[in-house]
Amino acid sequence: MANLTERPRHTCALGGAIATASALPGTIPVLHAPPGCASNTTWTQAGGCGLQLGGYCGGLSMPGTNMQEREVVFGGSERLQELIKNAQTVMEGDLYFVLTSCVAEVIGDDIGAIVKPFQDEGIPVIYAETGGFKGNSYTGYDLTLQSLWENFIPAAAERVPEKVNLWGIPPFFDAFWRGNLEGLRQLLRRLGLTVNTFFTAEDTLAGIREAGSASLNILVSDGYGTGAAELSRQKHGIPYVVSPLPIGPAASDEFLRSVGAALGLDRQRVETVIGEENRRYYRYLDTFVDCYNDMDLQRYAAVAGDANYAPAVTRFLADDLGWLPEVVAVSDVLTEEQERAIRQRLEKLSSGLRPKVYFTPDTSEIRRCVKEHWTTEAGAKYANKLTPAFVVGSSLERELAKDLQAGHLSVSFPVSNRAILDRGYTGYRGGLRLIEDLIGVIAVNR
Repeated sequence: MANLTERPRHTCALGGAIATASALPGTIPVLHAPPGCASNTTWTQAGGCGLQLGGYCGGLSMPGTNMQEREVVFGGSERLQELIKNAQTVMEGDLYFVLTSCVAEVIGDDIGAIVKPFQDEGIPVIYAETGGFKGNSYTGYDLTLQSLWENFIPAAAERVPEKVNLWGIPPFFDAFWRGNLEGLRQLLRRLGLTVNTFFTAEDTLAGIREAGSASLNILVSDGYGTGAAELSRQKHGIPYVVSPLPIGPAASDEFLRSVGAALGLDRQRVETVIGEENRRYYRYLDTFVDCYNDMDLQRYAAVAGDANYAPAVTRFLADDLGWLPEVVAVSDVLTEEQERAIRQRLEKLSSGLRPKVYFTPDTSEIRRCVKEHWTTEAGAKYANKLTPAFVVGSSLERELAKDLQAGHLSVSFPVSNRAILDRGYTGYRGGLRLIEDLIGVIAVNR
């Protein structure tokens, strides 16, 4: 019997590549694929990223070869050449990014040979081989970043001290990507660093082309973008540091210290920023404490999400907010090494809590695991029922929350029940935003 995933939380590699290229400033994705690829990936993405869709020449507006039987039999090289020429005529862009589908790669079109004549003419065209069978949308994100480092970012003659590149937050497939990147950039700037984030409104292609002069690459993920980080290290000689997505003061303190150590920054300089940010955080939180205690706002929690959000939210709930995350479901398909890294992070919570951890991409399996844990714990002799409860996950966990009579907040893809523009949860201020959203769900019906 074939393995099936019910209601997966990602698209194929091509979908992730389309989202990533669409988010690059001044970039037009050029799709070498049958007509169904763009519509299928676009509407899947649109249904899960907080009502964000496409942008300029993204989504259903992107140029595509619309490969048919003729291209499958005789090859699609001529069709792609024609499309690139026409795209430059009718679509104004600073970079044209060719992305390939399963069909294009199976028939063996040589994309490098097709784009080279355009490149020789000085036309800004690059490509990435992103056939959907290569992996999920996070693989497509990594492959697109690898292409940037391989084909667009030139090697730098020398490093710029205290300049860093930041990635590990996939556009659109992290519905809060803009706010999360901007929050971390603001935090790193407090250390005096120059920060290149690639995908925000402040970034430019000119800035991305200078990414090779950075002294450090910062990857805020155990699983997204590691291939690009390693390619950058090998080709450009830029070291990288891996940190979990920092939400709230405990994780942000650790994040700043790890970056400071990797760059050799003065320790007092780092600790001064950490102290100032903590004072601000707890000054705001101070006025909330009485209500938190008097209204009994502590909750047992179930967390379901991708490899970035599941451990990050769990740590924030346990170590910063004082909630009790009983069970964590990680919805990505990961390597054993990646799973081990996440387990180790969740075994080191300073609160001493040890949640039950599951790894499964299947929505029904996540629901079964959480309900089984809740029923077992609640039904045990002399055990207190795990209530009041809260489910932090995706929009797919709404039914689970109803079953548990629990509150629910969507933070991990897909997020279909919230409108998101620049909201983010990273850093100290992001922790405050997450508290507002969590407690707001509880208080809305009071």
